Amino acid sequence: MTRVRQAVILAGGNATRLRPYTDRVPKALVDVGGKPIFEHQVEWLASEGVEHAVVSCGYLAEVLRRHVMERALPLAVTVVVEDRPLGRGGGLKHAARSLPFPGERWIGLNGDIVTRFPLAGLEARHAASGALATIGVTELKSPYGIVDLAPGGRIERFREAPVLPHWVNAGVYLFEPEAAALLPDLGDHETATFPRLAEEGLLGAFEIDGYWRGIDNAKDLKEANREIRDLGWAA
Repeated sequence: MTRVRQAVILAGGNATRLRPYTDRVPKALVDVGGKPIFEHQVEWLASEGVEHAVVSCGYLAEVLRRHVMERALPLAVTVVVEDRPLGRGGGLKHAARSLPFPGERWIGLNGDIVTRFPLAGLEARHAASGALATIGVTELKSPYGIVDLAPGGRIERFREAPVLPHWVNAGVYLFEPEAAALLPDLGDHETATFPRLAEEGLLGAFEIDGYWRGIDNAKDLKEANREIRDLGWAA
């Protein structure tokens, strides 16, 4: 099996839910554990054999471009700018046009997650399934504490933010090269491309066994900082 050498990182959103942290930098450059989300991502990708990442950006694009030019990064990075907001699916398609190995599979990655797990498992599952795209999924953790009720209305116990028996899209994808043509020019792949592939039996899933954290708001950022310190990954 040929390892995946290229990736697209989506970093085009305005990140309004993370303000004021995103007043002067795009979400991809928000600091988590002493380094930007973007650098956590490229370090992980490089450690898994990825050689080149294309970053699709819009909001404060020049800030991200300057950061890429000034930093010694562990893989090659190309920055492409969305002239207008394209949505996540459109951003993936726009950036995929700049991938250096157009006939090869590629990783898609939301720009607001920090994750670390072996890509070899995702690659093997994808190759064996015959899917055009495989989604990394992670267990759903409740954002709230759970109250367990006993008969008669008594409270048995409290569970603080437990893991629920459901899986959610983790924002990590593995695409066949021909899947790029099926992405929308404008809009969201989750409501356009993925339902179509699922109906045709061409959409796979891979359960992530490793660290994953989506960073959408200030609470997520606080928890990510704590987790990364506890894991010893802080810069």
